[in-house]
Amino acid sequence: MGRGAGAFGGQPLCFAPDNAPHCAGAAVDLTLADGKGRELDMGCELNASPEESDGACYSEAANVSTEGRRNRQVLGEALSRAGLVNYPTEWWHWSYGDRYWALMTGAGEALYGVRSGRT
Repeated sequence: MGRGAGAFGGQPLCFAPDNAPHCAGAAVDLTLADGKGRELDMGCELNASPEESDGACYSEAANVSTEGRRNRQVLGEALSRAGLVNYPTEWWHWSYGDRYWALMTGAGEALYGVRSGRT
């Protein structure tokens, strides 16, 4: 998992429950690493802004090295096969079950959200 994960020293951000895919477990920020834990070239740093990365943070950015593009493809193929969808402005952001995932897959609704009433 990438540095965005709390267990790895990151500072995950959480918002209101109806808009919190990371906190609800419906979104993850991921990168690839080698067998020694060194992050592979993905074209820019995880969590880089468009300004910091000259736009290389976008999943389909043209200004990414051949190796970075290949690594993004490996990550994308594995996660897509598992049913996750990528948020196109962040190569590292993948969702399953949130509102964006529902929109992109045609699921009709998210798998999580605010519950009303008690059970």
